[in-house]
Order: sequence, then C-alpha cells, then structure tokens
Amino acid sequence: MAFNCSSFITYKKNQLGYFPSSFPSSFITHKKCKKIISKKIVSLVSPKKNKLKPSTTGSSKSPMTATEKMLARASEKCEVKPGQNAWVNVDVLMINDITCPGVSGIFKKEFGNIAKVWDREKIVVIPDHYIFTNDERAHRNVDIARDFCMEQDIKYFYDIQDRSNFRVNPDYKGVCHVALAQEGHCRPGEVLLGTDSHTTSAGAFGQFATGIGNTDAAFILGTGKILLKVPPTLRFVLDGEMPNYLLAKDLILNIIGEISMSGATYKTMEFVGTTIESLSMEERMTLCNMVVEAGGKNGIVAADRITFKYLEDKTSTPYEPIFSDEKARFQAQYRFDVSKMEPLVAKPHSPDNRALARECNNVKIDRVYIGSCTGGKTEDFMAAAKVFLAGGNTVKVPTFLVPATQKVWMDIYTLEVPGSGGKTCSKIFEEAGCDPPASPSCAACMGGPRDTYGRLNEPKVCVSTTNRNFPGRMGHIEGQVYLASPYTAAASALTGFVTDPRKFL
Repeated sequence: MAFNCSSFITYKKNQLGYFPSSFPSSFITHKKCKKIISKKIVSLVSPKKNKLKPSTTGSSKSPMTATEKMLARASEKCEVKPGQNAWVNVDVLMINDITCPGVSGIFKKEFGNIAKVWDREKIVVIPDHYIFTNDERAHRNVDIARDFCMEQDIKYFYDIQDRSNFRVNPDYKGVCHVALAQEGHCRPGEVLLGTDSHTTSAGAFGQFATGIGNTDAAFILGTGKILLKVPPTLRFVLDGEMPNYLLAKDLILNIIGEISMSGATYKTMEFVGTTIESLSMEERMTLCNMVVEAGGKNGIVAADRITFKYLEDKTSTPYEPIFSDEKARFQAQYRFDVSKMEPLVAKPHSPDNRALARECNNVKIDRVYIGSCTGGKTEDFMAAAKVFLAGGNTVKVPTFLVPATQKVWMDIYTLEVPGSGGKTCSKIFEEAGCDPPASPSCAACMGGPRDTYGRLNEPKVCVSTTNRNFPGRMGHIEGQVYLASPYTAAASALTGFVTDPRKFL
C-alpha cells in the first residue's frame, strides 16, 4: 500500500508498540491523502487488548519460570503459560552473512523496496560463516548485506572488505555468537533472536535467545515483533565440584546423551546448581550453545555476579535480570553429580551418540579441529594450551586452530597461560607443532566452500570442539567427526587417537 500524500505519516502508539511509517493501514492520516491500493501484505497484528502491566520479576497471578516471565514482559502481559502464543517485542535481532540476502529480500518483497526497518539500533549484522574463501557467491552474500545495511543505516554492521588480512578490518569481529557477547549485545532479561540455530548461546546471560528463520527475521525487521509459542521448561540441576579434567562441553554432551537429540524439543533448558554457579561466562555459553542439539528452544542460566562482572565494560544499556519463581512449574527435572563425571565424546554421526573418551582410545584419527562458537573462545584455547604444555610433546596429527573472533585471536598471542613461565597460547601451540591460528570465522564448522580452512575434503576422522557431527557437516559426506572438549581434542592431537585428557592432566 502506498500513499499519495504531502505530509509524513507519524508514528502512532497502540497496544502493540511503535510501528514504522511503512505500516499505513493502521494509522490515521490527513484527509487529503489518497490511498493507492496494492495486494502487498504490509502488516499483521494481534487483536487489540486492554493495556496490561508488564511482568518483571514475579508480580503475576501464578509462579512462572524465567523464560515465561521474559516472554510475558516482552509481550506486555502479566502472565503467560506454556503452549500459549504471544506477540513478543524483540530487543535485538542478529543476522549473519549467509542469511542476510534472504532476509533482506523477503523484507523488501513484503514491506516494499523503500520500507525502513523498525529500529536501526536493535539490528546486528555479522558476517562470519563463509568469509575467507575465493568463492564469489560467498563474497556476494557479504556484498548484499553491506548494501542493505547502508540503505537502512544499520548501526551495528561488522563489515569485512579486505579478506587478505582480517586485522586491517577494524569493524570485523568474527563468529556471531561470541561477538554478540563481546560487543555487549547480550543482556539479562532481554529477547535476542538470530538467524542461526546457535543463537541459544546468549541464554548464558539470563535472557531469552533462540534461532529463527529468514521469514520470521524479515517480519521482525519490519515490525520489531514475532509470534512465539511459550515453551515449557526442563530444569537441569548440576551439583558437585568440577574436576580439573572436565569442561562445560563434557557437561552438555552428557546431558544430550542422557535425554537424546529430541529430548528437549521446543522446550527451555534451564541450568542451575552449584556447578553452574562456578562456571565462567564462556563456559556457560558453551552449555547454552548446544541446547539446540537436544531440540531445545532456548537455554538459560540465571544472571549473577559473574554475569554482571562480565558486562561491566561491555554495555551501558540498562537491563533487568529475571529469575524463575521459587514455586514455578517445570515439566521435568534432571540431577547430575558433576564430581563423578568423566570426559566424553559424541561419536559419529550424532551429538547424542555419547561415549567415554577412554573407551574410544583405539580410534585412530587424522586431524584435530579447535574452533567455532562452541569451542573457539579464549578459554577454550587456554584449556588446549594447558594440555599441550602438560604433554610436552608435539602433535601427531594436523591440528587446526580457528579463533572465534578478532579479540580471541589477540588473546591467543598476548595472554600468558598460567603455569607456563610466561608463555602465550600461540607460543605453546607453535612448540606443539599446531597450525598457526587462522583468521577468525566459522571456517570448517559448517563445511563451507571447498577452500575453507580446516574443511574435511576427504573421508577423514576428526576430533573437533564444534557442535555437530552429522554426515557432511564439516565437509566430506563420509568424514567422521568426534565432538569433544578442548581438553580432549588437545590430548587426542598429542597421541593420534581419541584420548582421555587425564592422560596429561
């Protein structure tokens, strides 16, 4: 629908919030305007309802889980229940390079070529998937994203133009889920959606975060809203002192192996317990990152002093933490004594194909890959360096290192590894015979073009800190991928077989 009008249509606040001027059908205009009708769909709104006070930290008719309370507040309701549908106001929308062409195309088709996004400061566009390649179609994805961001004046577009040296691109960050956290876009109590299934990582900050498709993202671009079904919540209680040979990757592989890849389908996975409280933010991100491998809608760890400390120098935007009520109802509860757990791997070809690392010590491997949003953070590389340092040997197989972001890459070269006598990760990796740290990106985690760094172009066996090991996930359809923690990956690199890290720790 277009308007032949000499004056602009102003924003009108209604029960659903502020809509952009590209939504004329629901706004009052001057009488001298003439409507030019087209068949284009321009908006879809829920029925008008009486104004309700938003839910914050528990003032509601009945107890709610943290996820229910966040969706209640975001939909301006006092209360929501699992199974209900709600029109949710989105705080942050993230789009990456491989989805931006589709999202922007749908947006223009449905809202019009000159339509403006609902809020240029709440959209984050991050090229990260297929970046360091000679594939022209991959380059075109980034070009389309750049053009769209310039048209819309998107505030947070982390562009890359010179692929020959990522360091000369000050705006380029790297893997979206780690960059979102490092750049202060993850905040407790908010709703963050992204066109990538591992957007669930941000649940580590005590917020509702999940992946969506291109069509939903395009609708959010135009309205700032999405229709969501409220998920029921599964609670996972992890108690006990974390052994020095375990990492969060072991915890989530154990949980997925316990409940299966469909055990949390369209459910919230809420993590609590003394072990969870002791985890760093990066480890909590690993935990929430892989809830989608169990079918989870979102993962969540309640915000606490560790969260607040992490955010101190990353955001000045006010936020309000939200917590589950004491008497909230959970669909099921699982308890784990972490002190009794052992290092795990997920054997090919499923993340729920759980096995003890020590039981796979006869599996000969061809390479090791340390990287991705799951296992390419600073602490992941520090953990790997710890094993290499303790092992004192050189790797027996090619070992690929892919930092998630520019900041992680810098940390590898500047931060000293505790107990190393002043050595950095990069120095330890060099002495161990690993490949030099690559340019930060998703790289081989999702296969990508054939020239992608670390990609399995042959049917090889790989131990990887990534999140999926389906056939063809990292390249060759006959490749075999064993998912593991950075500890286990580094230990396996030193022996050439799947190896329990306790051999070196």
